[in-house]
Amino acid sequence: MPKFAANLSLMFTELPFLDRFDAAAEAGFAAVEFLFPYDHPAATIAERLRRHNLTQALFNLPPGDWGAGERGIAALPGRFEEFKTGLDGALDYIEATGVKRIHMMAGNARRADGEAEASFRRAIGHAVPLLAARGVDLLLEPINSRNMPDYFLNDFNYTRDLIAQLGLPNLKLQYDVYHRQILHGDVAMSFRALQPIVGHVQIASVPSRNEPDGEELNFPYLFAELDRLGYDGFVGCEYNPRGPTHEGLGWFQPYRRH
Repeated sequence: MPKFAANLSLMFTELPFLDRFDAAAEAGFAAVEFLFPYDHPAATIAERLRRHNLTQALFNLPPGDWGAGERGIAALPGRFEEFKTGLDGALDYIEATGVKRIHMMAGNARRADGEAEASFRRAIGHAVPLLAARGVDLLLEPINSRNMPDYFLNDFNYTRDLIAQLGLPNLKLQYDVYHRQILHGDVAMSFRALQPIVGHVQIASVPSRNEPDGEELNFPYLFAELDRLGYDGFVGCEYNPRGPTHEGLGWFQPYRRH
């Protein structure tokens, strides 16, 4: 059975952030993920995880100025020192939460820009050994151009090839089903091919990005396929609930922790 992680940046948003840990546990989730923990002390996040016996599945490295529209800085020339400082700060949260997978957002840049690609590769080269020393994977996630038109990393094939070229054991693909379907389709077959480099999966219905309970994709089939293929990572529920989160969890009932 897949191991589902509630995404606390999108789910249970009717509650203050720290109260969402309790709500996720009550709903039957054994793990959580979120975009960023940095508005709260690392010890506070860790205490909420322990209190509710939750596993931290994933969070992102600092993204730059999110409010101003930045979506990561790894591929932005001239921001390497800021990237290093952000990573150093994230290490405290990694240690406190015990997370084993970290997503590095690339940022808004043209992939045809050689300086942007060099910056992205430099950021990977700096982050990977620091994370490997802590038993943590660095994840790269292709994001569709409908939601983020200017995002650097917007192609699964490019990401696959980059991971293969670099050959770093703890550099993995973050396979978001929603982004995959919009960018390329062919979800089941592509996952079979990419599974050896997949470090984390995320889900949402397409095209609405709501609960994974229909529309273009057959999610029960996809969940069974993850089991059949032996995928043992987490499945992050990165979707926007149609209403109060608990009212839309009918799809999750066969998978909840009891």
